[in-house]
Amino acid sequence: MRIETNRLILRPITMEDAQDMFEMDSNPKVHRFLGNKPVTSIDQSKSYIKEILKQYNTYSVGRLAMIKKDTGEFVGWSGLKYEREVRKEFDYYDLGYRLKEKFWGHGYATESAIASLNYGFKDLKLKEICTAADVNHFVSNHILNKIGLQPSGTFGYEGSLCNWYILKNTQIR
Repeated sequence: MRIETNRLILRPITMEDAQDMFEMDSNPKVHRFLGNKPVTSIDQSKSYIKEILKQYNTYSVGRLAMIKKDTGEFVGWSGLKYEREVRKEFDYYDLGYRLKEKFWGHGYATESAIASLNYGFKDLKLKEICTAADVNHFVSNHILNKIGLQPSGTFGYEGSLCNWYILKNTQIR
């Protein structure tokens, strides 16, 4: 799994990314719409990476590190995940992204999300990709609408109301 865009390389996350993951996930602003539970130790980041590595092995898909081509900096992660926890009533392929605060507002989430959708539909031949965003997370909801995901109602998750989005392979532009 390696995806390139104009400005980014999306590659598998490794244990060498633990410090960057910790830097990103220990920021309370990053977790504002993710349950307000920032990590407090690098061991938590390492555990999260282990879960991503299990996804790679079990489902041949998982979140990918976003690396800036021009500087080699770790921007965050993006990509697909086989999701079995958020919507208890069904499993699905989830599109997601998370960035270090200093990279917000530069279009990296949008760029990587489009590349992830293309990978999912063209390479993995998925029939649909879904995702959720807290109803109050204006930026994430804007990105998901902008890249073509279709709003499909709301649901509650861990005390938050979330918008639900679906994109079927037949709907891509």
